[in-house]
Amino acid sequence: MSKRELSRRRLLSAAAAAVPALGLASVGAWLPFTAARAQSGSSGARITTTDLGGLVLLQGAGCNVLAMPGDVGALMVDGGLAEHADALLAAVLAATGNDRVQMLINTHFHPEQTGANEIVGRAGGVIFAHEKTRLFLSHPRYSPTYERIEPLPEAARPNEVTRGDGSLEFAGRRIDYGYLPAAHTDGDLYVHFPELDILAAGGVVAGDRWPLVDYRSGAWFGGRVRALEWLAELTKPETRVVPADGPLLTGRDMVRQRDIYLELFETLIAYLNMGLGPEDVVARNPLERYEDEFGDPSAFLDGAYRSMMIAYVPE
Repeated sequence: MSKRELSRRRLLSAAAAAVPALGLASVGAWLPFTAARAQSGSSGARITTTDLGGLVLLQGAGCNVLAMPGDVGALMVDGGLAEHADALLAAVLAATGNDRVQMLINTHFHPEQTGANEIVGRAGGVIFAHEKTRLFLSHPRYSPTYERIEPLPEAARPNEVTRGDGSLEFAGRRIDYGYLPAAHTDGDLYVHFPELDILAAGGVVAGDRWPLVDYRSGAWFGGRVRALEWLAELTKPETRVVPADGPLLTGRDMVRQRDIYLELFETLIAYLNMGLGPEDVVARNPLERYEDEFGDPSAFLDGAYRSMMIAYVPE
């Protein structure tokens, strides 16, 4: 079985259009985001930092954030909630020794990932994401966990986008990225730092809870299974994997999660063929043996099964 292929019996095929490696726009003189300004507007969030050796993990702003020092500014992967943006950016600058953010990568469009966009964008920084993330951020959106997500102002939307996989260079290091279609939303990217053996997986991966399948933004459970297959092949056993929130994972965890969700996928197909509804799936609870580890799976099972009802076409 190839890296980007599951059997037609199990999954709908989906092709991600490849694009050439990203050519970054040149960035002129910026209005620097200073630590003093950030501290003056701090939301009171408690931001913790962990040195990963070449990257810094920041937690406490609404999601896991990675930062890397650069020659003319820092790199960030995801930006936390808007209410914590000032405190987060102050912590990023302190951790990297930079006085501005040169580039912010959004792994997807949810508010936990895009809260720093407006500050970075208005200061002249590059905001990079999948083109569907830019589309989602340009119009009102609804999801299973939000009544309504308002569009961001133009300055806060990605100004560099991709349709598929590629690579870029930052501070002398190669950074690979890839599109994970219909996995968590329909605009998910992973960000891989091969020299450091660190992978930012965004919302596609969850380490201490059941993940959201945002079927109102184009995701379905089969897309998540397919994405986990790709990530399991991309990582090594000791690769450090950064999920959208929660503790660091490893490549071994990717293999285990792939197996858990693939088994569930096949179970849900059987339920579809039996004509069961979401309430029946929740009552049967095929994930009961994992409750002590990940919590009550009821909401996850309901969303995953609804996404299957929308997207899966049985033979």
